[in-house]
Amino acid sequence: MNTLISRLGGAALALFTAFSLSSAHAADKLTVAHSTWVGYGPLYIAKEKGFFEEEGLDVELTVMEDVKTRMPALAAGRIDVAVTTIDTVLTFTSPNHPLVYLFALDDSAGGDGIVANKDITSVADLKGKKVAYTEGSVSQFFLSVLLKDAGLTLADVETQNMTAGDAGAAFVAGRVDAAVTWEPWLTRGKDADHGALLVDSSTTPGLITDVAVTTEKMLAERKENLQGFYRAWAKAVDWQKANEAEADAIMAKGVGGWLEDPAVFAETRAGIVFYDGGMNVKFMDPANESGIFGTIMNAKTLGEEAGLFKLEADPKSMIASGIVQ
Repeated sequence: MNTLISRLGGAALALFTAFSLSSAHAADKLTVAHSTWVGYGPLYIAKEKGFFEEEGLDVELTVMEDVKTRMPALAAGRIDVAVTTIDTVLTFTSPNHPLVYLFALDDSAGGDGIVANKDITSVADLKGKKVAYTEGSVSQFFLSVLLKDAGLTLADVETQNMTAGDAGAAFVAGRVDAAVTWEPWLTRGKDADHGALLVDSSTTPGLITDVAVTTEKMLAERKENLQGFYRAWAKAVDWQKANEAEADAIMAKGVGGWLEDPAVFAETRAGIVFYDGGMNVKFMDPANESGIFGTIMNAKTLGEEAGLFKLEADPKSMIASGIVQ
């Protein structure tokens, strides 16, 4: 009888322990949504090389191409973290669903730009011209900032709304005067007989930057998990620097889509910079007006002037503390 009780007690203890471990494991799961972009590749290194596991995390990486699906899914708690550009976040944050920036993933360093007819030699020369870009995208934000610096607005150009690829193709075909696009269309555009590279994102560091973002609620409840998520990212970027060829193969396979060929991935990667630990410390510092705070303020001004949103939050309060620092 005592033996039976002992066995039952042992079984109950084992069941309780298994349940506890299962619960702990579930609590450490993070679902991260992203679009198909080269800058998110190190997430797959972190998964492949066990950097997430080292931080006690079970990270599910899922592709959600449409930001209009991805960001509402974050606000509704269907995913835990989303990655997107800084300006995009401002469109989706609200008093009822406040969002916070966790850390930076990558910066466009020549991968985005404007190709234009050869007689257009400055941004100011775009006035009155047919300019193709994707409305509501980072391409619009990039163009808006450049026009603002030249004393112009989007109202000063003849907007042709189309995807970045279609914009590049339209320019090569001579149907528009300029296009805001990215590779390979920047190269194809400047190689066209009538084309030239007007400007690219290497001249605007920190402007087109992808970030990891979550909700205030998620940050409050699972800050340690999010700290681990950042540490795994930083490890992955360091590993990528030391193992470029193997890293490109891992990242291309993980990100997939039009980037599934490692050679295409490597070519596209040349136009961006991954944010490592040191870069994040500097960029995410709210006191650094050349960092994320400056980009937020640029996006806030342009977004409110265009009537896209009205930011009610203090921009500095949207930068999570204790994740990067």
